[in-house]
Parts: sequence; structure tokens; C-alpha cells
Amino acid sequence: MVIRKLVLGLLQTNCYLVADEATGDAVVIDPADDALAIIRAAQAQNLTIRRILATHGHFDHVLAVNELRERTGAPFSMHRADLNVLQRMQERGLLFMGLQLPPPPQPDSFLEDGEIIEVGGQELHVLFTPGHSPGGLSFYDGDRAAFVGDCLFAGSIGRTDLGGDFDMLVRSIREKLFPLGDEVVVYPGHGVTTTIGHERRTNPFVGESGFGLGF
Repeated sequence: MVIRKLVLGLLQTNCYLVADEATGDAVVIDPADDALAIIRAAQAQNLTIRRILATHGHFDHVLAVNELRERTGAPFSMHRADLNVLQRMQERGLLFMGLQLPPPPQPDSFLEDGEIIEVGGQELHVLFTPGHSPGGLSFYDGDRAAFVGDCLFAGSIGRTDLGGDFDMLVRSIREKLFPLGDEVVVYPGHGVTTTIGHERRTNPFVGESGFGLGF
């Protein structure tokens, strides 16, 4: 599996190109901004973008969807439970950051927990990990990589004050992400990569050595 990270947009969101090295087929996870930069990164590695995926519907993870879809023909998918979050993108961008945002992209299809997305000869497993938002998703390659959006960060977890649910977020991390295994690399929506094992042991919100929120 080929993984290329691009840090894009005002909020420095991590966008990932994930591809099958043998075929060059790729998906884009969280196209935060600058569709042309994403396309150039794919072209530099001879990758063909086949699908566009969002871990959730917050504007800083989907701003490039419409242009990327127009230029590549790749369909856009997310979880149905975040459709309201997506549709309120312009309102929230203006309210919380004073930003005039373009109209939200409309999904071509919706993803469900347990679904498998084919990436050439590789697979991404869809994990329903709500809490940061109602329809949060993570994508797991079945081996060593998990793309978790704003669910889990290095040393932190996603915020839940914008329509999220703290208890649900903690359950998602403990019941869906931690069981993937300590060696799995966590590719978050912002910041640096980490591992499941490191967060399970040390994360102050959900780890074993946390401040009263641990196991």
C-alpha cells in the first residue's frame, strides 16, 4: 500500500492518497483543499484516483471534493449520519470562523460499518467511529494502517463541542480502534502519526495511564 500525506487548507488538515502499488489505483481520504495539489501528487507517483472518501463532514475535510470529482470523475462517499453536518458547512464556517465557504459537495453514495472498499488489489475496511461527529468513519487496511480522521490524535482525541458526543467517541476508540492491534499506525486528520499501542498506553483521554478516564 502506497500512502502519501498532504497537509492542506487553513486548518492544516491531513489528506491522504492511498494506493495499490501494483495497479496505481488510489483513493483520496479527506480532500481538505487544493484539488490541483492532490492531483499533482497523484500524477507524480503515476496514481489514478478512483474514489474520494471523507472520514466526516466537517468543512476542513471536504473543501476540495467538488473540484476533485469534476477533474477525476471519482465518486465521493461518506457516512449518511454526517449528511446534516455536511449540509450546514457554510453556516458553521461563517459562524465559527467567519469564512465564506462554497456549497457543500453532495455524496454519490454512503458507506456503512463493515463495508470493504477495493483499492486495486488492496482493501480498506470501513469502521464506524462516531463521537467527533455523528457519522465519523475510519478506514483500516487490514494490516498496519488506520486512517481515523479526527477521532484519535497523537496524545489527544477529537473535540466534541460541535455536535459530537464524548462518551461515544471514547467507545469508538476503545471498541473499534484499540482492538486493531498495537502495531497499527494511526494516520489522523491533523498532526503527526502515532500507533495504537502508544495511544492505548499513554493517551491522557483514553489510555491506560489517563487522568481518571482510563480503563
